[in-house]
Amino acid sequence: MLDKTSKIYIAGHRGLVGSAIWNNLKQRGYVNLVGRTHKELDLTDQLAVRRFFDEERPDAVVLAAAFVGGIMANSLYRADFIMQNMKMQCNVISEAYAHGVKKLLFLGSTCIYPKNAPQPMKEDCLLTSPLEYTNEPYAIAKIAGLKMCESYNLQYGTNYIAVMPTNLYGPNDNFHLENSHVMPAMMRKVYLAKLIHDGNWEAIQKDMDKRPVEGINGSAQHDDILAVLAKYGIFDNRVVLWGTGTPLREFLWSEDMADASVHVLLNVDFKDIIGIEKYSSVHYGATTDGAVDRDHSAGRGGAIPKLGDIRNCHINVGTGKELTIRKLSELVVKAVGFEGTVEFDASKPDGTMRKLIDVGKLHSLGWTHKVEIDEGVRKLFEWYRQSLV
Repeated sequence: MLDKTSKIYIAGHRGLVGSAIWNNLKQRGYVNLVGRTHKELDLTDQLAVRRFFDEERPDAVVLAAAFVGGIMANSLYRADFIMQNMKMQCNVISEAYAHGVKKLLFLGSTCIYPKNAPQPMKEDCLLTSPLEYTNEPYAIAKIAGLKMCESYNLQYGTNYIAVMPTNLYGPNDNFHLENSHVMPAMMRKVYLAKLIHDGNWEAIQKDMDKRPVEGINGSAQHDDILAVLAKYGIFDNRVVLWGTGTPLREFLWSEDMADASVHVLLNVDFKDIIGIEKYSSVHYGATTDGAVDRDHSAGRGGAIPKLGDIRNCHINVGTGKELTIRKLSELVVKAVGFEGTVEFDASKPDGTMRKLIDVGKLHSLGWTHKVEIDEGVRKLFEWYRQSLV
């Protein structure tokens, strides 16, 4: 069990989810939190990660760091998406084990599921058919991460849990147009189109200074700013979004995701997911005839027929509710107060047409979401406006 003084390392503590997890733990009275920025610790550097664990010796680890992006980034940086994420995961998980970390929480993504998986997607549909092509490198990395957690638990009796969040949004979201996810990208596009129409160059310059686009910031010539924004479908009172607007998506407020993550970190163990009886056999090890060998503390139960297959031990985290991208755009337009037009470019990819997860396992473990999508969109725009002040 972790107590209020346990040292908890949060990898990715400045990111969308990591920062929310950090704040959630602080609010619960956990005072011994450790974080490192990317400049302070490159998680792809194995020796640097080892030195960090040697020095800090955390009791628990939350692996929320990842190399992430939307459809465009996934298409452009396929090698980076698989290699960077695999390096980070391998380094952190292996060093956590080598340094006796009591509990590890690995954050993945629901893009791990097949493109044509039955909806809503249960944990058991993992690896049952091909992945969506644009997401494939990132998805494979995340599948490897959850399998590492599962395999370490089965071989070494560790307590590593993998949670798979649906599409996340919230404070500290990424609004950089080149590599942001659908909601923040859409929101910034609509906001900038409104500012262009209003002739509010002071606000446009603030926005571009905060988050330059392809190296163009607020001090650039107006025509240069308009030209680079047009590349991303942002015009005077008009926004062009990728795809048809018909795909269905589920969204979870990042602070809800943080609360779910901390709930799992503090209250859910591997034995709770696979069953106490199975876990006991796995943890203690077993002989070939199925008898438990209690002298063999690092059990290797995953391949013992008598135990059956132990897989899909990860936990979906979401709302179990969905809406179309077009409906999302209407909520964003309302929140921003935009009176222009939103168009969809059907020549651009939609990505997966539907991605709704089954959250029955999560509910059975004692957690449900609080923030609904219409409230969340309003809260996100309020946060974005404040970030520009």
